[in-house]
Amino acid sequence: MTDSNWQPAPSLPPPAATVGWIGWVRANLISSFSNSVLTVVLGVAIIYYGWQILDWALFSADFAGVDQKDCESSGACWVFIRSRLDFFIYGFYPNAEIWRINVMFGLLAVLIIPHFFEGFKHKKLFGWLLITAFPVVSGILLLGGILGLEPVETDKWGGLALTLVLAFVGIVAALPLGILLALGRRSDMPIIRGICVCFIELWRGVPLISVLFMASVMLPLFLPEGVNFNKLLRALIGITMFQSAYMAEVVRGGLQAIPKGQYEAAAALGLGYWKSMRLIILPQALKLVIPGIVNTFIGLFKDTTLVLIIGLFEVLQTMNTSITDPAWSNVAVEGYVFAGAVFWVFCYAMSKYSQALERKLHTGHKR
Repeated sequence: MTDSNWQPAPSLPPPAATVGWIGWVRANLISSFSNSVLTVVLGVAIIYYGWQILDWALFSADFAGVDQKDCESSGACWVFIRSRLDFFIYGFYPNAEIWRINVMFGLLAVLIIPHFFEGFKHKKLFGWLLITAFPVVSGILLLGGILGLEPVETDKWGGLALTLVLAFVGIVAALPLGILLALGRRSDMPIIRGICVCFIELWRGVPLISVLFMASVMLPLFLPEGVNFNKLLRALIGITMFQSAYMAEVVRGGLQAIPKGQYEAAAALGLGYWKSMRLIILPQALKLVIPGIVNTFIGLFKDTTLVLIIGLFEVLQTMNTSITDPAWSNVAVEGYVFAGAVFWVFCYAMSKYSQALERKLHTGHKR
């Protein structure tokens, strides 16, 4: 006979040793004897070498001073970075006009930083301003010659400012050109497809360093007499052409991942080629290849260091020039650590933003 007052026993909580940080440690660090030994060995190594690095970089480092005589400890000589910081950021830009670069940095921060906040409602507007108005305003500020601004030759541009100019222009120009090349490579018109294939394979088949060298040395030989581009413009053209070829292959991968039914659905709705691409195909394809696109952007940002072979002083070249100064010796490590940290900050920011964008646009394709 069944007891009508019977109630199922309440579920018991999982054992404390299997949840929380204790559970994570047991599952990931000491799940077996070999894992436990490896954890101990690596833990000791991380603590030992981590302390050595922190001691060199912070605790025993020199921060205050004006020259190398002020670096008397056994740690890092950050006095070198402090004394040359303006050169690393602005290059040879005239001191009286540095405020123009600072305004450009401020505008860039205002237009980019809000994209990292989920609750910001005007991301689309700020994005359009970033790729349309910002390049024009920055060009006017940096070049001068109008609105009462003193003209500054591009030969005086350098440091982090030049690196950002090269990276930003390359990113903004390479993405749309890469999309057009990807569409052209999949075109049904043999001539268009052949031109795009030749362009992509040609630029992907040569190293960027040779592209920059050719753009700097050989391009002027093919221009009409009296027509000449400065070195910065040649570098921008070379970087854009080179990266657009890689971008085209990334985008083409996204286009090939779209099911054929999407193309047929667009045709069934009566949409033309360009409208179906703009409204249906490309939004899905670009969403699928966000990691590849951002990976290409990060590669472009780091490849800007190669412009040193044509005499442009981007941030790494300003560092190389500074560490050869006889007034400073044995500061190469500090210089390259600083340069590496600068590149890491920008590349990591791009990576984190792409991950946030992937999560926002996730619609079920992820497995």
